[in-house]
Amino acid sequence: MSSNTEVSHLVTEMTTIANNTQLTFGNLTAQQLNWKPSTEGWSIGQCFDHLIAANTAYIPIIEQVLTGTKESTSWEKIPLLPNLFGNLLVKYLSPQSTRKLKAPEVFKPSSSSIDEGIISRFIELQKQMMLLMKGTEAFNPGQIKITSPALRFITYSLMDAYQIVVVHEKRHVQQAERVLAAEGFPK
Repeated sequence: MSSNTEVSHLVTEMTTIANNTQLTFGNLTAQQLNWKPSTEGWSIGQCFDHLIAANTAYIPIIEQVLTGTKESTSWEKIPLLPNLFGNLLVKYLSPQSTRKLKAPEVFKPSSSSIDEGIISRFIELQKQMMLLMKGTEAFNPGQIKITSPALRFITYSLMDAYQIVVVHEKRHVQQAERVLAAEGFPK
C-alpha cells in the first residue's frame, strides 16, 4: 500500500472515530463525563482528556516535518530500532490487546472535573491532526523517523505514529463505551 493510500485510510478511520464520538458522547453532561465505574477506572472525560494529551504531543513533530526543520536524533538513526518499536506499540495499543498499559506521566488525564467541552475539543483536534497527516503524504511518512513524545529512547516512523494514534484512539473510545454501558452509569 502506498503512503498516500495508508494516510488516506487512517484519515478515514479518524473521521469515523470523530463522527462516532460526537454521536455517542457529544450530548453527555459533565456529571456523566466524570462518572467512574470504580475508583481506579477512568471516566469517559478522562479517556478523551488522555487522547487529547497524547495526540497534541505529536503536533510539533508533524509541523517540523512539514516545515523541513525536523532533525534526526541519534536514536532515530539506529537501524531496525524504529521498526521494532513502531510495530510493538501498534500491537500493544490496539483495542484487541489484552495487555494493561500505564499511561506515561505526560499523557495522564486530569484527575479533576472535566467540563462538557472535552468532546468538542477532541473532535477539533482530530480535524487538526487529519490536516497535518494529509500534508505529509508527499514526504513518505514511512521513511521519516521520529522520537516518541512520551519516551525519548523510543523511535518509530511517522507512519507508525499515525497508526499508533488511530489504534490508541480506538482503544480508549472502546473503554469510554464500556463506561457508558456500565451498571450505575447516570442516565
